[in-house]
Formats: sequence, structure tokens, C-alpha cells
Amino acid sequence: MGGGAKRADAAGSRVAVIVNPSKDGVGELSRAIDRTAAEHGYTRIDWIETTEEDPGTGQAREARESGADLVIAAGGDGTVRSVAEGLDGEPIPVGIVPLGTGNLFARNLGLPVNDIPRAVRLAFTGRDRAIDVLRARVRREDGTTETEVSLVMSGIGIDAAMMATTDPELKKRVGWLAYVDAGLRAIPNSEPFRITHRMDDGRTHRSRVSSLLVANLGYLPGNLELIPDAEIDDGRLDVVRLQPRNVWRWLLVWRKVAWENRVLRRTAIGRQYLDLTGGNRSRDIVYATGRSIDVVIDGAAQEFEVDGDALGEITAARFTIEPKSLVVRVKG
Repeated sequence: MGGGAKRADAAGSRVAVIVNPSKDGVGELSRAIDRTAAEHGYTRIDWIETTEEDPGTGQAREARESGADLVIAAGGDGTVRSVAEGLDGEPIPVGIVPLGTGNLFARNLGLPVNDIPRAVRLAFTGRDRAIDVLRARVRREDGTTETEVSLVMSGIGIDAAMMATTDPELKKRVGWLAYVDAGLRAIPNSEPFRITHRMDDGRTHRSRVSSLLVANLGYLPGNLELIPDAEIDDGRLDVVRLQPRNVWRWLLVWRKVAWENRVLRRTAIGRQYLDLTGGNRSRDIVYATGRSIDVVIDGAAQEFEVDGDALGEITAARFTIEPKSLVVRVKG
């Protein structure tokens, strides 16, 4: 076990199930929870539904205050990150039962997707792992500020615009492929913008980007590896600046993500080839890592997204990492 999490092994244990009732599979989830909880000595099950007004944060606080030994987050990425925000560093283990379409967090951790009984069993029996949490404090056009929790990655620019323009009905039918549709529509019309950024209170830099991503995990939908070196428990955030100058350069970005990162970097010969050909020195996609980054957008406000959810436009942001502040159940 990691992170000082409580492990319930004796009779009388309590589980809180925080569920998004709008998702498919709630009936199957209920049957699996009842069966598996009884098998593992949980005598009380608290069912807490999310709402449009509160997608999981208040419900997680309720579970924490009521003394839950285990919290199960059943929904999409938005439900899971809201639960993480509500637990606020409390080392109560969180089991994840994916009910959404993207489920990026679950996929990055190798958790069962599209298999509710298996995911439920892992939530009760898996190994506890303490992971990092990203926190983004953003400023809106009217000067107000707010804070968002991120488990996978946050983005400013074209990736956020893609999330904002993704057809929700198409997403229900084809899942992550809906993002491809949104990207094909967004990239030709995207306009680069200028940012001022500073990592770890160091030197201030200015860049012209199409998107800036701050990540805790490296995989995108479709098993594309955007950040090969991202680790979920290294106490550091990974920053990616996408700055292609035209559509042709976007194709080179795609080549790097789909071919170089996913295939070539995984073999010694492939890495040697990249070193010889300069594949690791592309200026279309630039990587950095640290414990915090401050970003100010020079000019018009830009779209902002967190873990695939579009959250409107912002003018500035500060991203920080909270090392090993969430305990999740993973495969043993």
C-alpha cells in the first residue's frame, strides 16, 4: 500500500459509491457493488449521486466526513477528478469504475474499461498507489480566479477549442473518435497566440504557440503517447508547447506523437535513429518539466480544458503539482 491509505480488511467497513446517474451501466454497477462488497466485509454501502451543479466534489467531502473506508468513483473523467478535489489530500483509497466515453485517467493507469464487474472487483481488491495531482489556478477575463484539479492534463489553446466544439452526440456514439472530428475542424482555423511563461520561478520566456499542455500522464485517446517520460508519481508536472507554423508542420507533430513516441522511442535502435536524425530536437513540439509553471496569455483570452472538459476562456494560469496526494486502487 502507498500514501498511508486505510485498508479495510475486517467486517464493518464502509464504502461510499459516488456515481454519475446519467451514465449507462448504473444497474449493472449496483449489482456488482452489492455482491463484491459483501464478499470483502463491507457492511455499509452509501450511494451518493452526482448532479449537474456538483459533479462529485461535495459528494466526496460527504464521504470523507462520514468515515468511509473506501470511495468508489463511478463515471467519466470529470467525476473522478471532482472526487479527487473533494478528498483534498485525505488518503482514503479511491476505486474507479469507468462509465464515460473517454476515461483517459483509467486508460493511463491500465484500469478495466467497458468491464464493470472487473473494475468493481479491482476497486475492492487492488493495490493502493499514491499519485500526484495537478492544480490549476486560472484567471478569467473579468479578473476573477478559480482553482481546478487535474489528473491527466490541462490545456490552453487549440486542444481546449477541440473539446469545446466536440459534438456530444457523436461522442456518445463513437467515443474518442469524436475528438478527431473536432480536431480536423479546428486545426485549419486555429490561430497561434503568444504567451509569457516561467517554470519553477526561473527565467521568463515568451513563445508563440497553438497550444500549451500541462500534464500528469502521457497518453491521449487512441493510445497516442504525447509525453513518453510522464510519470504519475514523480512529483513533477510535464509541459508541452505545440507551436507548428502551418498545416504541414501539424502533420509532423502527428508523426512524432504517433510514430516516434509510440514506436521508435521504445527500442534502442529507434532511439539511436532519432538521435542521428534530430527527431528529438523538433521545435514544433517542445517539452519541459518542473514543479510549477506560470502562464500569461498576451492578447485575447484562450479556451481552457481540464481532463477533456472545456471550461471556458482564461487569460492566465498557475499550475502546480501536489505530490502523492491521491490514493487510487490499481492492479497488483
